[in-house]
Amino acid sequence: MATETKVAVLGGITEVQGAANSVEINNLARFAVEEQNKRENANLEFVGVIRAKQQVVEGFIYYITLEAKDGETKNVYETKVWVRSWLNSKEVLEFKPISINPLSVSV
Repeated sequence: MATETKVAVLGGITEVQGAANSVEINNLARFAVEEQNKRENANLEFVGVIRAKQQVVEGFIYYITLEAKDGETKNVYETKVWVRSWLNSKEVLEFKPISINPLSVSV
């Protein structure tokens, strides 16, 4: 019986298991929302992580799909956060909406 082993390959993108419940991933998603608010003078409020992937580069790039509220409307966004822990560095490379639901109910 063969066993399946997943190995992080330099440059390869892999799914982060349990991302929605990961403290680290949630902290990175919150950081991305805060940075977006500063960049765009916005007032997004972090709701939660939907999923995440990671890529091994010089550090890690995290591809995070998250939900945030803009006023009473919840939207889904994708962000890329580059983490270089040995430099105590994290940088939002991209933050964009991927799903805006005009029929969202007020929360």
